[in-house]
Formats: sequence, structure tokens, C-alpha cells
Amino acid sequence: MKFSFNGYTNDAFYDEMFTTEGQIRTGYEHLKKKCEQLTSDELTNRQLSAERALLSMGITFNVYSEGEGSERIMPLDIIPRIVPSSEWNQLERGLKQRIRALNMFIHDVYNEQHILNDGVVPRDLIESSKCFLPACMGLKPPKGVWCHITGTDLIRGDDGAFMVLEDNLRCPSGVSYMLENRELSKQIFPEVMARTGVRPVSDYPNRLLDMLRFLADRPNPTVAVLTPGIYNSAYFEHSYLAQQMGVELVDARDLVVSDGYVKMRTTNGFQIVDVIYRRIDDTFLDPQAFNLDSLIGIPGIFEVYKKGRVALANAPGTGVADDKVIYAYVPRIIKYYLQEEAIIPNVQTFICREEEDRQYVLENIEQLVVKEANEAGGYGMLIGPKATKKEHAAFRKKIKDNPRNYIAQPTISLSRVPCMVDGHAEGRHVDLRPYILYGDDIHVIPGGLTRVALRKGSLVVNSSQGGGGKDTWVLY
Repeated sequence: MKFSFNGYTNDAFYDEMFTTEGQIRTGYEHLKKKCEQLTSDELTNRQLSAERALLSMGITFNVYSEGEGSERIMPLDIIPRIVPSSEWNQLERGLKQRIRALNMFIHDVYNEQHILNDGVVPRDLIESSKCFLPACMGLKPPKGVWCHITGTDLIRGDDGAFMVLEDNLRCPSGVSYMLENRELSKQIFPEVMARTGVRPVSDYPNRLLDMLRFLADRPNPTVAVLTPGIYNSAYFEHSYLAQQMGVELVDARDLVVSDGYVKMRTTNGFQIVDVIYRRIDDTFLDPQAFNLDSLIGIPGIFEVYKKGRVALANAPGTGVADDKVIYAYVPRIIKYYLQEEAIIPNVQTFICREEEDRQYVLENIEQLVVKEANEAGGYGMLIGPKATKKEHAAFRKKIKDNPRNYIAQPTISLSRVPCMVDGHAEGRHVDLRPYILYGDDIHVIPGGLTRVALRKGSLVVNSSQGGGGKDTWVLY
């Protein structure tokens, strides 16, 4: 039986592929035609083959929330998400604007603090942030860049307009899935991609390496990827990126501070490392500077960094702009530093540390999404409409006990894209995480990882919470 989109409904949600009248949106024509030339069994087999390929390539992540670690693939739904050129160009401008302003903000916070002195961002908000590192005061990172690699989460609301859901400026993950999903798309829909005109993402590792080399003072610098180790949930990505860039993958056992430099153990003795792409959180990076109990850091590396003898990406302290409460101030941050309005708006956000907002959240928690300031991966979050009265009461208490640690937002009906479900198409909610590199210039990779809530009706797209991925095609 031929596969068909007949009977597919968007259920009043904004659909990426079809209008409310059922008309096909720009860019999806060749894909729809190809899918309907195949049988449901053929498309299902392509879906299963893609998942087997991910497993055989070892493209997995570890889940520890269930009591013991288990390895899983991030399921790939083979029907891609397509973004027209005009929409992407606007997103690209908005993301560049946002990263430029956030980089200025981080530098200001750790140096002159103009924005705090002027009261645009409350001083106590910064000083109470778990990600604010007093040890970074006065720090000036190589080439003046703090947030070298960013993954900014975007969503569409009911009206189809993009909004920023959150910023990820510490150790954003998922780019390996973006790259491998694209390789699988090339195998599944090669002629469709050619006819549709899809911008490439395969140059990401080269762009990443060029950006890292830009940070070094010496010609032909030695670059390494620093991983917490094989038990980290994103270890595959660390090893994958190191392999794609042709650089060493190292952990704490491989590096040592000696003679004022960071050196790597090799079969030919110690070798100076110039640039480190770290996939370790700030506070675990150096037990002498941050966390005495860290067993995965390199003692003394922060002092070497402050002297300019090694470059770190992202810079320590960057997480201060990753705080979900700081997120609420980003439009003001953009206005303050760039004298511009934000091109991509935030989702409306209630700041629980502010009395009026807090009272509104406590009274309307059943309709809101509540988030902890520094949690990620879908943890520390309450989706009010889907939570129980007991859960509502528990979060009310948490907010009252520690209002600084919470924000709340309206429950947004995320846009949907058709997915393969039991041989037919059903709509599932998605977000989009584009990746931005900041070196000598800011470059937004034309695509990103579309994360999809594979559970019917779910709004949680995180892989650790049952989400999957889609390839994202940005058109020329």
C-alpha cells in the first residue's frame, strides 16, 4: 500500500509541513512526492535501517536517571524538518545578535560590571548564580571571546513565529547527531535533497577546528578535546568530534601542568597543548581553583589559562549567561550593549524572585511550565497542565523556599512535524537547536538538531526524556 499523507491532521497546532488548510508549505513538495511514491513498508524499512545504522556506529548516549546507566540511540525520524531560506536568514541575524550581546555581557560581568552598576541586571542575581565564578573576575580570554560554541534552543508558537526558549553556553551537546542525521538523510532521500537544494552542515568539524586554532598564539597549535571520560552521557560525541577534527581526545589522566604549560602525555614524551575544547563543566575543570573534590579536572590549569598559555573553549565562567533567570533579561542585555531590539524574541517569562511574578506563578501554576535556573535535559521542570495536584503543591513549596531558583513560562504549543508512526504519518512536537561558532567571526551552522517529542502529546523533546531527532534542511 502506498504511503499517503491523506488523513494527516495538525490538530490546530502550527505544522511545519502543512498549512491549516492542508496545503503543502514551501520546500516540502519534492519530499512529499517521494514519500508518496513509496509504500508504507518501504518507508518503515528505511526508518528501521537508519536506527540500526545509528546503533552499529555507536551513536549512543548514556541514561543514568533510571538507577543504573544504559546506552541508547537518539531515535531518528526520517521525515526531515525543512526551513525556507527567508526564515533561516532572519534566524541567523537574530542568533548572531544574541551571541554578540551575551559575549559582551559575560565580559562585562567579570570586568567593569557596567550593566550591574546601571541596574539593568540586578547585582544580587549575578552574585547568587551557581554559575557565577568569582575566580574569573578580571579575566580576559584569548581574542576576547567567551562563548565559542553555543546551542540556542528555538521553538515556534501557535502563530508560527520563532522564539528563543533557552541559551546553552556551557557545553552544548547534540552536534554529532546533527552531522550523522544528515549522512543518513543523504542515503534515505538523495534525489530529494538534490532537487530541494539543501545547505550543507558537513563542514562543521572543519569550522570548529579553525575556530579553536584561531584562539592560539602559536602557529600550528596543538588542539585537544577534553572529556570527563567514557561514562559521560555524551562521550560518543566527544570522541566523534575529536576524530572528525583529527585531534587528540584526552581526559584528566592525559594532561598535566608542568613548567607553566599544559602538557599532554604522548609516546614521545610530554607535548604542549595550546587549545582545549573542554566538555567538562566549569567547576570540575580545576580542583585547585574551583572544586577540591573534582577527580576529572587538571590541577593548575586555570592559572595557566589566566596567563594566556592555553586557550579554553568555552571560557570558564561562561555559564553565568546560561542561567535560566538571566535568560529573562537577554532582550534588555541586547538593548543595553547593541542599542537594538531583539530580532528573535524570548518566550514570556515570569521571574519568581520578583514578588508580583512569583504570586502570579503560585496562583496559576496549573497553566505554566516551571523551570529550575540551572537544570538541563528536561530535569527540574514542571509542565503544569500535565502535572498532578501533588506535583503542583510540591513545586509551589520549592518556589516559596527558593524563589531565586525558578522561572515560569506559559505552556507553548510547540510546532509539529509529521513523523513515521506504525507505517503512517502523525504529528509530533519539535524544537530546534542551531549551533553557533564564535572565533574571528560568528558563524551559524545552516541547520541544527531538530529534537522531537516522540511520545504522543508530549512537549518534552530531550533525548533523556524519550525524545528523538530529525534532520533539519535549510534551503538555499
